[in-house]
Amino acid sequence: MTVERSILLIVGLIVLGSALLAAFHSPNWLWLTGIMGAHLVQASFTGICPVVMTLKKMGLPTKAGFA
Repeated sequence: MTVERSILLIVGLIVLGSALLAAFHSPNWLWLTGIMGAHLVQASFTGICPVVMTLKKMGLPTKAGFA
């Protein structure tokens, strides 16, 4: 598993989890979905993502694009 695929998995699980929690527990969980979306926009402009930095420190390899 590469950093790029891992970050997609992590963010996807967080968004899916918050959507399910919003549906079955409280609509306030949608704030987490919104925060993740805002973070993705921020990371696309700055290139700064704490999760990516952590995954790289854990030794996961990187691979250009989705090849």
